[in-house]
Amino acid sequence: MDIAHRTTDRQTPAEQRRRELLEAADRVVLRDGPQASMNAIAAEAGITKPILYRHFGDKGGLYRALAIRHTDALLAALRSALDAPAPDRRHRVESTLDTYLGSIEAMPQVYRFLMHPAEEPHQTEQGFDVGRHSAPLLRRMGEELGQVIAERVDLGPGAEVQARIWGHGIVGMMHAAGDWWLGERPCSRAELVRSLADVLWGRLAAADDLPGGPGF
Repeated sequence: MDIAHRTTDRQTPAEQRRRELLEAADRVVLRDGPQASMNAIAAEAGITKPILYRHFGDKGGLYRALAIRHTDALLAALRSALDAPAPDRRHRVESTLDTYLGSIEAMPQVYRFLMHPAEEPHQTEQGFDVGRHSAPLLRRMGEELGQVIAERVDLGPGAEVQARIWGHGIVGMMHAAGDWWLGERPCSRAELVRSLADVLWGRLAAADDLPGGPGF
């Protein structure tokens, strides 16, 4: 039995039901993007809307649960990219950028649901106040990346603050550039990765790995 099955076996019936409802919500979001509604999710799960509220409290509770689910997955993928064998630091940087862009490209409707409000105002009233929580999501990613940088790169005096600056700055750049690219597709993903890596490369190329750290 694999780890996923063992994890599921350890869940309580309430936790399993919550996971099943989140999976139903994911299916609706993949289909409808920012137009996803509580009514549609309840129908997909084969339950009434009051039962859906019972599990998540309100629309905001379900939105936050979905946001945590997808942010956890993205952060795990980014950490895997940072830890994967690479011939040099530049390749590791490009691999990490590509992982982020590949994630939003693979599930654009999920990305738009998490980061963009519905285009039609009545849809927002019926569904989710999407886009409202994008800043906390980006802040969490910035803090996580800052921690990774602090563990790996020797930034000298004031390293902790510098690592947080880098973390939030890199996440902001990835988000802004990725959002623009996903909407317009003015170049290939590989071209965007190379250009973003060029922007990052100056100070990062000169910094040493933190002694005793896992390396960057």
